Amino acid sequence: MARLTPVSWQDLIHGHRQFGFEGPFRGGKHLYMVQDSMRLTIPNPHKSTIGVDLLARLLKQADISREEWLRWKP
Repeated sequence: MARLTPVSWQDLIHGHRQFGFEGPFRGGKHLYMVQDSMRLTIPNPHKSTIGVDLLARLLKQADISREEWLRWKP
């Protein structure tokens, strides 16, 4: 099984757009993305690297499997 690796903030946004999310939009302290009725808070507004643990949690919340993400990842 392939492992997740840290991704840039830009890759995180681009990847979620590939899975049907729109945004990011401003909302309070954090940006967020939406897909149908799902709202996903996007952390790290300073646009630096997103670590593996945080990426795994975001994928789980967005209902994107690791395999789907790794297949997409450039």
